[in-house]
Amino acid sequence: MAERRLKPGWKILGALLLGVVLWLALPLLGGLEFFRIRQVEVRGLKNLEASTVIKALKLPSRASVFDRVGPIEQRVQAMPGIVHAEVSRRPPGTLRVTVEEAVPVALVPSSNRLKAVDATGKVLPFDATVGAEDLPLIRQPDSLVTRFLAKLQEVDATLYGRVSVGWRVQRDVVIQVDNQRYWFRPDATAEAIRAVTAVAQDLTRKGRAFAELDGRFAGYVVVRWKAA
Repeated sequence: MAERRLKPGWKILGALLLGVVLWLALPLLGGLEFFRIRQVEVRGLKNLEASTVIKALKLPSRASVFDRVGPIEQRVQAMPGIVHAEVSRRPPGTLRVTVEEAVPVALVPSSNRLKAVDATGKVLPFDATVGAEDLPLIRQPDSLVTRFLAKLQEVDATLYGRVSVGWRVQRDVVIQVDNQRYWFRPDATAEAIRAVTAVAQDLTRKGRAFAELDGRFAGYVVVRWKAA
């Protein structure tokens, strides 16, 4: 007997009907004890505690895996230190929360201790004594400085790792590397950053000590043998 195959149109219609049936059945499934949330998996954490994220979910005692995940995602994304969150279901009773934490770019003194800040200058709820000891120190939360440090971290991680202190001078950014100062515009391009790095490497290779490198000018780097 020849096998009969459904036409593409019937397959699409069947898939739509199945989707409608499942959508209508979700409230009924959600009411079953079998689908109560019994476990929450949290992925992507580096600094925050999983218990802190789970508490922020604010799940009712009889929450189901088929409850809407949109409001849950919004609550997680509203947490300090979280830039993105995605919630998915693993029936019968597991909820999976995948998060992306904000990346610390600097440390700032606060109440006799150091706190981490992100690229926007926001203070993060992370313990700065764990895994962030080598971050540059800034004098106060300042998005002009932190955005530049984030750009430097992306363009030249080696140079970024050598920065001890960063601060603002009017509308410019100054970083201290070893005993030298590097000047930049806050919107410095990758080319400007690499140009300053190249000049520093060349001078070091030649054994010529310098006090400051100024990369605020298009097309060239100013070398100052004594600090301004």
